[in-house]
Amino acid sequence: MNTVAPYGSWKSPITSDLIVSGTVGLGQIAIDGDDIYWVEGRPSEAGRSVLVRRTPDGTISDVTPPPFNVRTRVNEYGGAAFAVAGGVVYFSHFADQRIYAQTLNSQPEPLTPAANSRYADAMVDKQRNRLICVREDHAGEGEPVNTIVSINLDNGEDIKILTQGNDFYASPRLSPDGSLLSWICWNHPNMPWDGTELWVAEINADGSLGEKYLVAGGVDESIFQPEWSPDGVLYFVSDKSNWWNFYRWQSRTPLNPPLVRGEAEIEASLCEMAAEFGLPQWVFGMSTYAVVSENKIICTYTQQGKWYLASLDLTTKQLTTIETPYTDISSVKARGGNVVFLAGSPTESTAIVQLNLATSKLEILRQSSNLSINPGYLSVPEPIEFPTENNLTAFGFFYPPKNQDFAAPAGEKPPLVVKSHGGPTAATSSSMNLKIQYWTSRGFAVLDVNYGGSTGYGREYRKRLQDSWGIVDVDDCANGAKYLAQKGLVDGERMAIAGGSAGGYTTLCALTFRDVFKAGASYYGVSDLEALAGDTHKFEARYLDGLIGPYPERKDLYVHRSPIHSAERLSCPVIFFQGLEDKVVPPNQAEMMVEILKAKGLPVAYVAYEGEQHGFRRAENIKRTLDGEFYFYSRVFKFELAEPVEEVPIYNL
Repeated sequence: MNTVAPYGSWKSPITSDLIVSGTVGLGQIAIDGDDIYWVEGRPSEAGRSVLVRRTPDGTISDVTPPPFNVRTRVNEYGGAAFAVAGGVVYFSHFADQRIYAQTLNSQPEPLTPAANSRYADAMVDKQRNRLICVREDHAGEGEPVNTIVSINLDNGEDIKILTQGNDFYASPRLSPDGSLLSWICWNHPNMPWDGTELWVAEINADGSLGEKYLVAGGVDESIFQPEWSPDGVLYFVSDKSNWWNFYRWQSRTPLNPPLVRGEAEIEASLCEMAAEFGLPQWVFGMSTYAVVSENKIICTYTQQGKWYLASLDLTTKQLTTIETPYTDISSVKARGGNVVFLAGSPTESTAIVQLNLATSKLEILRQSSNLSINPGYLSVPEPIEFPTENNLTAFGFFYPPKNQDFAAPAGEKPPLVVKSHGGPTAATSSSMNLKIQYWTSRGFAVLDVNYGGSTGYGREYRKRLQDSWGIVDVDDCANGAKYLAQKGLVDGERMAIAGGSAGGYTTLCALTFRDVFKAGASYYGVSDLEALAGDTHKFEARYLDGLIGPYPERKDLYVHRSPIHSAERLSCPVIFFQGLEDKVVPPNQAEMMVEILKAKGLPVAYVAYEGEQHGFRRAENIKRTLDGEFYFYSRVFKFELAEPVEEVPIYNL
């Protein structure tokens, strides 16, 4: 028989200690011969990112020894921090951002010189014994300079610029015969999901690039993940139809003299669907598909928040869904008859999974969590669509409270935490998130919102946030909460909102400009848009032009939508979590708000972490953050904790 106890007071086996001790982050995947490599982020090792190798016999071992940290800071968010070929790995080390080379069973040796440069998205050009990658040069004054460069593998001092002149570059890819190089580039004020260009150039005998040819893209068309097939066809994803769909380009060689645009054949969408086969390129190396052969692509796509695995026949253009138990799939790679990808579901933590195309057998190679949790403690999310402003609808995942040992007193409704994802150009997923289960197993309901501006619902939905950040996202979070309260699923007087980074801004705006939520938690959130516009990194330096308006021309909007300038309207408790080395949203963004709320006499807490940047990686800080937010709500919503957690100082309570 279930124990009757108020929501929030349920004892849960999903503790913060359990979460941080048994969980790793799984990242970039690469295949070299029969070996599979990936990056693991380990909270238990102070957040160190470790390169791991799996051999065909199933042996899994670390490649990079301590203290090496496989992580690049290009565009600050990094991604694609290593490449591997012939058993030799090349990776960026976080501490000095140099590229290191390492053969198996040897120590890493620096390849690039000690200089103020960063590298990402590398690939090995075997014919010319070099790496080709994106370089971000911080040696000069002003903004760093991004280029695509080659690095001599015999002499890492020999670095040559292959192409330059654009603000940003990504995805340098060689054709199978090594004669052509393709890449993506874009310029301020665009972000890569706004508009990018896909270029191709012939490679000269000396390794330099010949004439460059613009294949596709522009300021209003986002190109994602160019990949060459074995027969020299260039595939890519474009959103010119509103949805990120597949296209291909067949080169006519030689390219010299240069072709004028339109001479080469770019086919209409290979599989036109109201579905997304692409993603917002926040990090390098994102992959939603792999070219398996001259006539087949294995891909993943999303509709209504759920991801599917599929096979695309390149001859018939037929898409066939491959049945899997997963609802979130990414990082697709292929070699021979196997496909490897990241996948998760509402009841399974993210894993590296291998699919044998001949037998359709799925094999889990590595799970992000080795925890075995009884399903009786797991809340399965319900996709919901709810009404919002302007006669539109928005989307989210609703997690009701779930704990097999407890029931609430008759008539009581659960408190709600609304989660506002970061980005804001990003999306939440239904993959199992133990941090959400931490809440639901204690008696909270959770609404994870894919507000207007989120990806996965087409370009038009993504563009809802154009000039409207701090309005559309806030309305959607507030309306989602009110929708649940009106349906009697949650307690309308105990609703909180929490978010990190851009989600922290949405959180602070919702608490300041709306009267829906009774408490909130800001994780490294933006409170002053002017400060963000003037004190952020290159990648996002003009991001706000599209979300708010050009600065300083529309300074009025920046002031009007900044919570710090309207803090007198904020009238509920807030807790702030902040990394003191955050370069994306500096600590003063939180500290200014804390001082204002303290002066107003509102309950407020501030938890800052030495050594943390934009997002928390250390196990002890992840634990303190989870427990700290829960403790804060227990004091605000006045429920008893089933077990004591580390308290956080709360001013004015």
